[in-house]
This record gives sequence, structure tokens and C-alpha cells, in this order.
Amino acid sequence: MRVVLERSNLLKSLNHVHRVVERRNTIPILSNVLLNADGASLEMKATDLDLEVTEATPANVEQGGATTVPAHLLYDIVRKLAEGAEVMLKTDEGGATMSVISGRSNFKLQCLPQSDFPQLTAGSFSHIFRLDSISLKALIESTQFAISTEETRYYLNGIYLHAHEAGGALKLRAVATDGHRLARAEIDAPAGSEGMPGIIVPRKTVSELQKLVDDPDVAVTIELSDTKIRFTIGSVVLTSKLIDGTFPDYERVIPTGNDKKLVLDRQTFAAAVDRVSTISSERGRAVKMSIAEGQVTLTVNNPDSGSATEELAADYASDPIDIGFNAKYLLDVAAQLSGGEARFMLADAGSPTLIHDTADDRTLYVLMPMRV
Repeated sequence: MRVVLERSNLLKSLNHVHRVVERRNTIPILSNVLLNADGASLEMKATDLDLEVTEATPANVEQGGATTVPAHLLYDIVRKLAEGAEVMLKTDEGGATMSVISGRSNFKLQCLPQSDFPQLTAGSFSHIFRLDSISLKALIESTQFAISTEETRYYLNGIYLHAHEAGGALKLRAVATDGHRLARAEIDAPAGSEGMPGIIVPRKTVSELQKLVDDPDVAVTIELSDTKIRFTIGSVVLTSKLIDGTFPDYERVIPTGNDKKLVLDRQTFAAAVDRVSTISSERGRAVKMSIAEGQVTLTVNNPDSGSATEELAADYASDPIDIGFNAKYLLDVAAQLSGGEARFMLADAGSPTLIHDTADDRTLYVLMPMRV
């Protein structure tokens, strides 16, 4: 293999694929990136056996061929080369090493044979549809903060994506929950998504996808089956296994009878929660909200260091109520809201609370209260 390409093209593609590779691997080949030079491009592929990313970049292929080299090492080398440089990648005759040559720099990397590199067999996909990257990004960003990190409840370790009938129209809905909070977002279902199976996209896949949907002009092709999902974003193809589990019936935890309406200025509220939660030793401590007509008083008590209170003006005309929430969860939800105001729908101190974005009726958040 002998190939010459622009450093910027090589770095951009390596940046997309090397992140999939875990830093610690018991299987040596999983630390490597597969390089395949053919035609007028260099294709790169990396996998952790659950997730696979492939990208092709334009290159001057003087001699075709394929090999695998350590992914993070190659990325670090290319990152440190001079901007605007040309990079030559060439393997020796036996294929045991690959040289990375740019200007006066020459690195030799150990190779492992291409035949050892595992392929994530995708099988056949039952549903194919297209989304613009802005819609996909909105679905992900509105929900991913609520994904559970608790490995024992593995079926909550991702975003639940499914088609849902609402108000006589079909919606594509994304839901994430960790048992303490729930985030739900939806868009009009694209053509081809009708009858799709409800799937759980793993947390790591969601995280990688979030970094790839930055270009607002790119359409994303989504292919899915019962066990796999594939996203094609420009020249990048991301294939992932799905979480094999049943997502809980989230509709049951979304309250329908909450009749106490509280409207707050979003930024003022978030800044006040951030200030009073400084007194707690961990961000997980409860913030008590004492809600009365026209105002909310935020209180945090920490037996070790003291207490903090702050009063806010609010639009509220129901019976007074005292309720506590995890400070971090309040801040996470406030960060997702795009409108100037946050609308809370409350029932009582022990029941889930609904939070609406006044500027976006496609999103909904549920917070479980804490005892205060």
C-alpha cells in the first residue's frame, strides 16, 4: 500500500473513526484502525464490536492495499504534523510495518493483518428513511442528558426511538429516562418510518452521532432492523448494535392531572438554582422550592457548611406548595429549554412534575421530586 493525501482530510476522517476505539483493549486488533486504499480514496474503519464507523477520504493511491495500525497513535501523529502538509502512508514489503511520512518526519508503526479485523455484519434492514441533520440533532440533544448510566438497568442505557400516533398524525419520538427524570421529544415521522420497531440506541452510539450531525445541510439516511441501526451522514457510515431489551411503558409515568401552573423566567431561575446549590457539597443535593402566589423561594441546607435562600418572582395563582428537586436535574432541564420561560405543572410534593418548553411544544420533561 502506498497512498498520499492531505493532512487535513486524513485528520478529519481519523477524528471521526478513532473515537470508537477503546483506549484499553484485551483484543489487540480492536485497538487498530483498518486502512484500505483503493481507487481514488482511502477508507478507514474502526470498531468496538458493538459500534462500527467507516469513512472514505479522497487520496492519491499509488499502490492499493489494506492494513491495520494503532488508531489513537496514528491520530496523535497526524494531529501533530504541520498544517497544510501532505502525508504519505506506505507499508513495507512484508506488511509488518507502515511508514507515516510528512516532510522530514518519518514514523514506523506496527501493523496487524487486515484479515484479523472483525466485520460488524449488518444483515438486512427492514426500514429505511431520511432525516435532515437538524431534526436528528434536536431529538438527540433534547433527550440524551436523561439517559441512565446504571449498567444493571441496561435497557435504560440509551434513547428509545419509535413511531407514535399523536393527534391523528404519526410522530417519530425519542425518549430517555434514568428513573428520576424523563425527557421526550418528537418530530413529524419521515416517510419510510411507518411500522418501524421500537428500538433502543445505545449511549455510546448516541454520543458519537451527536458529534457527526453538526452540518445543518446534510441529510441523514437511517436504516434499521430489530438488532442493528445504520446512519449514513455524508461520507461517514456508523453502524451499531441496538440494546436488546424492552423499554418500560414511559407513558405511565407522565402525569395527566397536574393542575398547578408555575411559570418562571428560565435564565433567572437557572442562575438562582446554580447559586443556591453552591452551598451543597454535591450537586445532587435537593433544592427546596417554596411556591406561593407570585413568588418562589429556593432553599438549600447543608448541615456541614450552612444554608442559602433566594427569592424569585413567579406567575403562580394556586395553593402554596413546598417541593424539592435535585439541583443538577433542574439545571439540565433548564439548559434544554429554548424559550424565555419555563412552565411547571405540579400536583403535590410527592408526585412527578411536568416541565414544558414555552417555545417548543415538541418536547416534554418529567422530574421526580426529592424529600426535603
